[in-house]
Amino acid sequence: MQHPPTVEDPQAYPAEALSRPQKAADARDEASGFLACLHPAPPTPTAQDLLLLVSELVTNARRHAGTVTALHLSADRRDIHVTVDDPSPAHPQDRSPDLSGGAGGIGWPMIRRLARTLTVHTQPGGGKSIHATVPR
Repeated sequence: MQHPPTVEDPQAYPAEALSRPQKAADARDEASGFLACLHPAPPTPTAQDLLLLVSELVTNARRHAGTVTALHLSADRRDIHVTVDDPSPAHPQDRSPDLSGGAGGIGWPMIRRLARTLTVHTQPGGGKSIHATVPR
């Protein structure tokens, strides 16, 4: 993934990055690199929330759709935006979490708590996009 140039000029927004990570660890690396290019840098709690959000979105896409077709990160002065695309048209469902960790059910509620806004859109050609924002 190409990281955006360092954004120091407020007129330079939005900053953007696009990738296709195949593992949650790759997605976290991409998001970390993206965050490193933002100036002023987001506060540490914001960065941690964003990395967890990205990791959960990519993990869910891989678990339920088999792959991620795109991870799009962007930022403006107010928010950091995350969009994860996958080939499944099925929207995330709430279910009782398996607290033993075996069957999941924890990620989607966590994503909803971490995001300021969260939308799911079915794509015309198939699949879906999940868009989340985290306040800067």
